[in-house]
Amino acid sequence: MNIVITGGTGFVGASLCRHLLRGSHQVTSVGRRGHHPCDGWPGFRHVPADTTVDGAWQRAVAESDAVVNLAGSGIFRRWSSGHKRRMRHSRLATTRHVVTALPADRPVALFSASGMGYYGDRGEEPLTEQAAAGGDFLAQLAADWEAEALAAAGRGARVTVGRLGVVLDSQGGAMKKMLPAFRLGLGGPIGSGAQWFPWIHLEDLLAVIEFALTHGATGGPVNVCAPGVLRQAEFARRLGRHLRRPAVLPVPALLLRLLLGEVSQMLLGSQRGIPARLESFGFHFRHPDIDSAFQAILSA
Repeated sequence: MNIVITGGTGFVGASLCRHLLRGSHQVTSVGRRGHHPCDGWPGFRHVPADTTVDGAWQRAVAESDAVVNLAGSGIFRRWSSGHKRRMRHSRLATTRHVVTALPADRPVALFSASGMGYYGDRGEEPLTEQAAAGGDFLAQLAADWEAEALAAAGRGARVTVGRLGVVLDSQGGAMKKMLPAFRLGLGGPIGSGAQWFPWIHLEDLLAVIEFALTHGATGGPVNVCAPGVLRQAEFARRLGRHLRRPAVLPVPALLLRLLLGEVSQMLLGSQRGIPARLESFGFHFRHPDIDSAFQAILSA
């Protein structure tokens, strides 16, 4: 397949480029950076562009068989009013431009990222894809982002919106930030630790995206999280056990709110995510439980 990836220079995007190229796909990355780690690989090209505005980059979308939409300003920083606007604009404008550029004469597959934050803080409630959106800022952002992507169905596209859990890998994302403290024995639960913690190993995320692009039965919202959901305190305990370090030093909720402001909701909120649709499609998780994920990450 000829696949275009917006946000292709980020942690997930660059990893996805490598994954798809190894699967013999043709890959075009679109992003702000001038260079890409896959430059020089057969079947790869990178198009530097600002995807929040119309431009020549849209020709790649028009010529594609499939598009993966990952572009968006970083979420894990203090949410000033200006950054909230950037978060919304980067996601909504990019998605709108992707949809506008899709070919009108043939169907394509579109995988557009969203997040488990779509559900808001839901406590103990089991969350399948049927659950309603939450009411906080991040939930509304995810709902609006998904609506922009789903508009592509009107152009004949098969659209999957992936509500991603926390992506785990030693080379980027949350794990890269957590591991130094846990290796020093300074890790522990966040807040009470009772909140449910939806996660996905990077290897499974990449496989889910390729699965969504190549299997015609997929479409609509999909919870992209492992079936082995667990509470945050148990996540910390298991990581400490794999590292043979104590993991009992809590990060108080009040401190997080003081340091991070509204973004602390991401760490303290609870989403008991269930990948019901992926399981119904017959998707096979390589790392369905956290011990399998930690073993793969720490042995890499």
